[in-house]
Amino acid sequence: MELYGIKSCDSCRKALKSLERAGHTVTFIDVRAAPLSQDTLSKFHAAFGDALLNTQSTTWRGLNEAERGKDPLALLAAHPTLMKRPVIQADALYLGWGKDVQTALL
Repeated sequence: MELYGIKSCDSCRKALKSLERAGHTVTFIDVRAAPLSQDTLSKFHAAFGDALLNTQSTTWRGLNEAERGKDPLALLAAHPTLMKRPVIQADALYLGWGKDVQTALL
């Protein structure tokens, strides 16, 4: 199981701790420290569409209108912290750490 996120993200830390406590072996990938490949970004975008972009983030609010209008994959490549987190690769791809994801994985 792989968990994609950033170390300072509360949701990522909660997800990692809960998954490990449930007995899962989890590999944490910090998208800020090790930016994702274009193939991985494309796979995530194909699974989640524009929901992959965190339009509530500080990073998003710091972008001007021209930047916000760019292709989502280009934005995610340039600003990894725009990715909604965590993205979890298990038997399927999961986005976020809501009740639905917790129920599916715990």
